[in-house]
Amino acid sequence: MFILLMGPPGAGKGTQADLLAEKCGVPHISTGDMFRAAVKAGTELGKEAKRYMDTGQLVPDAVTIGIIRESLSKKENQKGFILDGFPRTKEQAAALDGLLAELSVKLDAVIDIHVPGTELINRITGRRICKACGANYHALYNPPRADGICDKCGGVLYQRDDDRETTVKKRIEVYNEQTKPLIEYYSRHGQYTELDGTKGIKEVFAAILAILSSKKTHDNL
Repeated sequence: MFILLMGPPGAGKGTQADLLAEKCGVPHISTGDMFRAAVKAGTELGKEAKRYMDTGQLVPDAVTIGIIRESLSKKENQKGFILDGFPRTKEQAAALDGLLAELSVKLDAVIDIHVPGTELINRITGRRICKACGANYHALYNPPRADGICDKCGGVLYQRDDDRETTVKKRIEVYNEQTKPLIEYYSRHGQYTELDGTKGIKEVFAAILAILSSKKTHDNL
């Protein structure tokens, strides 16, 4: 099973990808997680990626595609994966097609989790992360018991630079300009399906499973 999850920042792709990966026993490949890990480690790639992430810009194709090529070539990803956060442009989609062809792999489904812009801003700007253990909270939907303090370890909560409102609006603008054309790209291949991402996590997950079941992409769904 080879699945691509699409959707703007804050649509819940990561959450749904984790649930799907756990149910189906395949890796969740997230370019966002890869970049953030590189930033935290202070690598040259991380430093370059951070410059773009902090201003809501896309990381250059050459860097992103190189990371994806390395990841998809790993043995543990050869039997299936949930791809989240890539591609984000038609050029990246064409590059992904080339990589998959090299690996004799074809995407089974492209699922777009749609959420309106106002809801996205509320979701993203409210996110808070523990500096010590990495636990996630939300100022409105999942607040900690004590303001600014992690329930799990007592660490300090912070807001990522790319979750601030000005940056979030830029991220959504970039998505609308460069990523939405992928709808046409994947629709032509008969792989694209859009679903309502404003519903609860369990409802969205059930909708994803229904889509995959209809495409008969996995015997265990």
